[in-house]
Amino acid sequence: MPTALITGVTGQDGSYLAEFLLSKGYKVIGMVRRSSTVNFARIRHIQDQITLVSGDLLDLGSLISILQEHHPDEVYNLAAQSFVPTSWEQPVFTGEVTALGVTRMLEAIRKVDRHIRFYQASSSEMFGRVRETPQRETTPFYPRSPYGVAKVYGHWITVNYRESYDLFAVSGILFNHESPRRGLEFVTRKVTYGVAKIKLGLSDELRLGNLDSKRDWGFAGDYVRAMWLMLQQDGPDDYVVGTGQTHSVRELCEVAFGSVGLDWQDFVKQDPRFMRPAEVDVLVADPSKAHRVLGWEPQVSFEELIEMMVQADLTLLQNSLAAPAGSTQP
Repeated sequence: MPTALITGVTGQDGSYLAEFLLSKGYKVIGMVRRSSTVNFARIRHIQDQITLVSGDLLDLGSLISILQEHHPDEVYNLAAQSFVPTSWEQPVFTGEVTALGVTRMLEAIRKVDRHIRFYQASSSEMFGRVRETPQRETTPFYPRSPYGVAKVYGHWITVNYRESYDLFAVSGILFNHESPRRGLEFVTRKVTYGVAKIKLGLSDELRLGNLDSKRDWGFAGDYVRAMWLMLQQDGPDDYVVGTGQTHSVRELCEVAFGSVGLDWQDFVKQDPRFMRPAEVDVLVADPSKAHRVLGWEPQVSFEELIEMMVQADLTLLQNSLAAPAGSTQP
């Protein structure tokens, strides 16, 4: 039975990856940061199948101890301060976790067992003010946020450790991937949750920032399969993962509201408070290398994804409304 360590196991990607690896017969070790606010909701249905351990990307000693105790064959580094707007408010913390945290994990692997295969969650935000469209593995980076800058560091330190110490270390440059497990602070979930509230009469408007911003959105459940495939190859390499299609926030609203028979223009208001200090206007992947080498293809379309999220939020809110007073919903 192979063993995998997942940092950020309680997040969207971590929960889908844990499910996937369990289905492949892995023993899954999930690293969680010691905190009074850890939310296990995304992994509650599989929590008894995962070994949860306490660790922190800010603490090299804790990472070394976990590797020494559990001897993972694969490490998936998904933990990060991953909300882009917060990275302007907490740029130093973002750098410590999202950039230097990668170095600490790589250093722990170098010290404990260089045979461990390492996956780093890189991001399309590294491309920022894009130099070419679509973006591929050779496209130069031009990050436009402290988060993007930190991810560039994490990406290149992974390459550096691979070349310096002959580690099997790869980076997946994943474009936006969403699901019903996405946090409410992200625009896709903000829209689908807002649509559900409006449909149920709990709200009468949805305030958003730049409606013309374009992204390559896919389903997170598809993308974790690509992570695993990268670590099953004969040699380490980096891959862009996305759908190759781009959609604007405006289109996102059209699909989400349309799925419940509403006209988005009746409810959406632009609000300057949600504009980024430095905007990333358009991101779209060229995933041809992942298709060719990994045999990876996305299974869920943009429209299917957004409709899935709206229906999940409708169910969530309906269950909440039906719950007895004083009860706690998951």
